[in-house]
This record gives sequence, C-alpha cells and structure tokens, in this order.
Amino acid sequence: MNFDVFTRINALIERDNKSTTYKFALLRGVIDIIQDHSPFVTHLNDRVHIPLGLIVEKWLLYYYPILESTFLIPQINGPGNRLRFQTNFELLIQLYASRGGFSAFYNDLRGKGLPPDVQAIFGKLIHEIRDTIVMMPMKHIGYSLSQQFYSIFTYENGRRRHSGATADREYLINNLGSFSIPADYYQAFKVLGSFINGKDSILVKWAEFSVNASGRQISMHQVMDEVLKSPITQREISASKKLYEAILRSEGAVFCVWSGKKINEFDVDHMIPFSVWKNNDLWNLLPSQRSINSKKKDKIPTPDFLEHCQDRIHHYWNLVYNKESLRFMKEFNVALLGQQASSDDVAVTRADLAEWNLRGIEQLKESCRYLITQRGFEEWKL
Repeated sequence: MNFDVFTRINALIERDNKSTTYKFALLRGVIDIIQDHSPFVTHLNDRVHIPLGLIVEKWLLYYYPILESTFLIPQINGPGNRLRFQTNFELLIQLYASRGGFSAFYNDLRGKGLPPDVQAIFGKLIHEIRDTIVMMPMKHIGYSLSQQFYSIFTYENGRRRHSGATADREYLINNLGSFSIPADYYQAFKVLGSFINGKDSILVKWAEFSVNASGRQISMHQVMDEVLKSPITQREISASKKLYEAILRSEGAVFCVWSGKKINEFDVDHMIPFSVWKNNDLWNLLPSQRSINSKKKDKIPTPDFLEHCQDRIHHYWNLVYNKESLRFMKEFNVALLGQQASSDDVAVTRADLAEWNLRGIEQLKESCRYLITQRGFEEWKL
C-alpha cells in the first residue's frame, strides 16, 4: 500500500471546504460502506465502484437525528443557512413523527418500503441529496491537492432500473447511479477507516470503558465532554493577549509581522493557530493586520514565508523577552529549543539570544513543515 495516501487523506480532512458538513458526511459514508464490507462494492482496474444510493442512505441516517433534534445543531456556517435538502427532509420527519419516528423510518427503508403518502416527499428528498453529494463534496474534495474538480470521486449517472419500484433501500441502490474512488483510498479506508471515523479511536474506547465501568450510570457524551476538556480557557487566552498588547503599545509603533506595514489597530495572531496547537505561549503571539489575520485563520505559515518574516519575528521575540524574560524563556525552551530552562536562561548575552532566535526559527519552520506535509493542514503565505 502507498502510505502517502494517509497524508493525502489528512489533507482532505483538514484543508478542503469546511463551510458545511457535507464533506464529513461523504467521507464518513464511504468509510462506513467499506467497513460494512458491502457486496455492492466492486473493483475495476485501479478504481473501486460503489452505488451512490448507499451514500444517500447513509446521509438519510446521519442527518435525520440532527434535523429532528430539539436544539439547533448547525450544519452550515452563518446564521439562517439551511441544508440544500432540509425543507423536504423536515417534511419527511414530520410525516414520521406520529409513525414511530427515526426507527420506524429506518425499518420501512430497510424492509417493506415507505408508505404511499410519504413516497412523493421521499422521492424529491433523495434526488436532492444525490444532487447535493455530486455537485458539492464529490466535486470539491481533493481540489486543494490537485487544483482539479472531481479529482478523487467520479460519478456515473447510470440507467434507472425500476422507475416504479417500492421506495426502499433497493430502489436507492438501483436508481441513483454510482461513483468510484482510487483503489489506494479504498485500501486506506478499509484498514484505518474505523479510526478515521472515530469508532475505534482511543477516546471513544476510553469513554466506552468508563460508561460500562459505571454500570451505564453515565453517558458517552458526559465522559467525552470531560475527556476532551482543554486546560487552556478563553480567560487565559485573553490574559496572554492583554499582556502582549501592553508590551506592544509601549513601543509606540506596531508593524504587522506578516506584511511589515505599520498598523494602528492590530490583532494578536497565533502564529501556529490555537485550533491546531492549544498553545498560548508568548513566542506564538504576533501582531497582525486584522484583514491579514482574518484570511490566515487556521492555516499554517509555510517554512519559506517564516524565513522571509524572520527578522520581524525575532524583533517581537526580543521585545517580549525584554519585558517578560522568565515566562518567555520557559515557554521558548520547552516548545522550540527542546531543552530544560534554568535560572541562567533568563539573563543571556546578545549573542546567546541571537543563536536561540535562529534555532527557534528553524524548529518553528520544521514544525510548520510537519503540520503541512504530514498532518495535511493548509499552508499559508502572503
């Protein structure tokens, strides 16, 4: 197996469009179908072909409880935005509200078929879901790697086999066409798909153990909430930013670390995004032009761009060191130099500081290179 595919899969998850959950639903569906060892999966040359109806079925099962929920679970960024198929999906949910809800719908879909008064709405819904899958995530997944649409998923419409058949799972399989993915992606999803989807992840297994050990007196979501809790709070982030802002304002003039332009108002940017590393160290906080910071978001600066900006980065590191020597050196030593801090680290010569700056930049470049090439995060530069 070509293990480069795992790096590419990381990139798909981290880089491609995150404005909706469509990408996650498609990748989750493909993995679930492969993990189910579906007999409808066929191999032809270097690609693996799957009925698109199986993905439509997965989307029906994924989005039903989300849209049925009594509280809002956003699926698209921005207020008031709705899924392309949400209106008919909500009508379907209403029709099943008095028939047993989600479980009744699933049993009908897998067994006797949907009731006649539901089939018209169901027909519209499944074609809306199919069109959404084909025109949105299938088209765009992989674009960040190849700059081409449909670079990983290809769709074939196929011929309708049972135009008047019962609205059930078989109808989905026979009438919504098929798609294919490269064989190396199939092999990767087959081997590690359950870990990517989270079903066999360490965190899920940990939570399951705790739930069972409690005699099922606690729930999975209660355990997960605690297991995933970060020690760094918003209050601590704000405190670090206030300290950094005070140091910068004492200079009188602030220059954007990325563009070099003098700025009157600035954001304190996490050089390596906080969403990637829960790192609020002073060395990782840099003054940035607000418009630039909003474009950077959770992208990773390229090593070449860091080298281009290193004089400004060094300037701000030295500035913060002069104001907060003890904290800065403790954080800098652990995160970038890989050495223990000592009392002698606080008072250093200019030559020592210059050497540490250079070593720090090199380690920072290496960390960013790893995050881009191995972890798949999107690269960024002006």
